[in-house]
Amino acid sequence: MKTMRTFAWLIAVAVLAAGVLLLGTTARIGFAATNINSASSSSVAWDDASGWWDFYTPLTVTVSGSRITGYASSSIGDISLDCATTRTGNICGTSNYGICNGANATHNPDGTCSNAQADGYLSGFAWNDAIGWISFCGGLGTSVCPGTQSYGVTIDTNGNFNGYAWSDLDGWISFNCSNNSSCGTVQYLVNTSWRSTSTIGYLTSEVFDTGMPNGTTLSSLIWQGNPGSGAGLCTNFQIAASASASGPWNFIGPDGTSATYYGAACSQNANGGTGCAAPNTPVCVNSSYYNNYRYYRYQARLQSDLLQTQSPRVDDVILNFTQ
Repeated sequence: MKTMRTFAWLIAVAVLAAGVLLLGTTARIGFAATNINSASSSSVAWDDASGWWDFYTPLTVTVSGSRITGYASSSIGDISLDCATTRTGNICGTSNYGICNGANATHNPDGTCSNAQADGYLSGFAWNDAIGWISFCGGLGTSVCPGTQSYGVTIDTNGNFNGYAWSDLDGWISFNCSNNSSCGTVQYLVNTSWRSTSTIGYLTSEVFDTGMPNGTTLSSLIWQGNPGSGAGLCTNFQIAASASASGPWNFIGPDGTSATYYGAACSQNANGGTGCAAPNTPVCVNSSYYNNYRYYRYQARLQSDLLQTQSPRVDDVILNFTQ
């Protein structure tokens, strides 16, 4: 008769933060002054009245999931993208403006953006002393994109800016030569290394010895912790099994390869399926891959939200097996 047993690893609060997997530690990350492409053809916008707008050379423009900070340069002076990061410092106390990442986002007096969605739809206003306000969206049906004419600046999955901004004095500002099919004559656009995507971190466990010389069969796992909230958050697992404490260790998912991760609840797939695993919910594995093994390891994959500001927190992982 088979006996069901469980074993658990207590881990010191694993959490993905700012692209780094933290395990009971604190980490700091240094960022470059700008994440705009340095190539001359991939760092400029154009308008007929003022010419080129250079988003790279000042080394201040940074695109993030919530907003754009810094300032670009041009023949008519700085184009300030955020009142908190002007050449003269933070002026939000006297003039609140900025570019947010999200069509429904609003710029706050402290320089932050509320309701930012990291969707690549830019909203809000930039400022230049010569031409005044520069609108990055209009006519989209939201309070932050007013007007009757639909236009805007977006960032696609390759980090390329597209579309037009508008100035009452300068007219249309083009962020990509594809806007008017001029790329065959003059190649230009603004490109950033930022992407609208989650950050992923991994936690690989130590070796666990079931103590059963004749091996066991793994049937399911349960994790405990906080799944977090926000678009894109996910926690899932791969399992490796071996007859030896020294391995080899082949971490695999439901299809028997390293390309998939276990996440489906047992109630959804008793043979192991993909998806995002909910805490305190049994996740079945494909037992045929883990039959008659004594030693096990797991690899947890933690995925942040699109803003890259929140992540799941894993406190415990419990594996269930039979002998």
